[in-house]
Amino acid sequence: MLVVKRLGVLVSMAVLGLVPAGAAYSAAAAPSGTPSATPSASLSAQDKQFLQSIHQVNLAEIATGNLAKQKGASQEVKDLGGRFVTDHTQLDQKVQSVASSASLTLPNKVTSEQQAVINQLQNVTGADFDTQWVTSQLTAHTQAMQLVQAELTQGSDPSAKQVAQQAAPVLQAHHNALVAVAQSLGIPIPGGTTVAPSPGVSSGAPTPGGTGTPSPTIS
Repeated sequence: MLVVKRLGVLVSMAVLGLVPAGAAYSAAAAPSGTPSATPSASLSAQDKQFLQSIHQVNLAEIATGNLAKQKGASQEVKDLGGRFVTDHTQLDQKVQSVASSASLTLPNKVTSEQQAVINQLQNVTGADFDTQWVTSQLTAHTQAMQLVQAELTQGSDPSAKQVAQQAAPVLQAHHNALVAVAQSLGIPIPGGTTVAPSPGVSSGAPTPGGTGTPSPTIS
């Protein structure tokens, strides 16, 4: 009787324009005490680590991409930097959406190692900038693809794994573009990053936690 009375009041208010017309039906149809949708709680430790780490990768790539747009000596580096900013901004939107749905807090800044790379790139100019930027990006993208590989093989949450699936071809394309720019500008390709297979494709390359050739750092 109470529900009927309440429905009648809501319908009257809807007619008068005080509440949306659909509100009357929703209020009557939903059983009393029905909880609202709750965030996903299915993220494993691996899923959480991946989302937090790939978020920091995106933040670092956006920062270094902007530096390339501003300081690149060659147009190739400038253009690739702009592409990285666009692509990693789009990738991070998905990361943030999944993390928000799962009530996962993401880091608000890059790692200390990523910040050290950013700082060093800020202190070089001209051809030296291009060389160090390309070298550091080859390393960063190799490491990012290892993060993706780990999530695809060890992750459990479908949404988190979808982030990895979306990132994989983008990271591979970036790596390929970096190799092309390195060859064009005569920049040596760091050992361990010459061959970077798509995640999930076996080529004998070291896997996360493996003992392959370590990724180089900027010197």
